[in-house]
Amino acid sequence: MRLTSFAAATALTLGLTAAMPAFAADLLTKTSPHSVEDTVDRLEAAVTEAGATVFARVDHAAGAEKTGLALRPTTLLIFGNPALGTPAMIDGQTAGLDLPLRVLAYADADGVVQLAYHDPASLAQDHGLPMDAEYLAKMSGALDMLTTKAVAAD
Repeated sequence: MRLTSFAAATALTLGLTAAMPAFAADLLTKTSPHSVEDTVDRLEAAVTEAGATVFARVDHAAGAEKTGLALRPTTLLIFGNPALGTPAMIDGQTAGLDLPLRVLAYADADGVVQLAYHDPASLAQDHGLPMDAEYLAKMSGALDMLTTKAVAAD
C-alpha cells in the first residue's frame, strides 16, 4: 500500500512539474524602465489611444495592504475590444474566462518592473479555438504593440 501511494504521489509530482513549463511558455514578459504605476498609466493611455476599452485597473498591492499584508507593487489592467473578443467567444464561449485581455505590471524581487501577459494563442488550446483564427493574431499583435509602448524608454 505504501509503495502504491508513493508511486502515485511521485507520478502526480512529476506530472505537475511537466505541466509547469507549458504554463510558462505562454507567459510573455517585458521589462519596464518605469515604475509600476507609470507603466500601467502608459499602457492605459496606449490602450485608449488604440480605441480599445479599459474595463478595470486592479491594484493588488492596495488590496493586500487592506488586509495587513505587504505586496510589492502589482497592478492588473483589464481591457479589450469586443470586435476581437466576441468572435473568439462565438467560436468557444469559454474564452470569456480569459477575455477581456489582461496585463500585469509588477515589481519583481529585485525591484525591476515587469509586464506579463498570456499569449493569446493559448486561447486556441484552452478553449478549442481555431489556431489560425485572425482575431488571435490581431490580439497578439495588439498586445505586443501596446506593451512595447508602455515599456518604451521615451
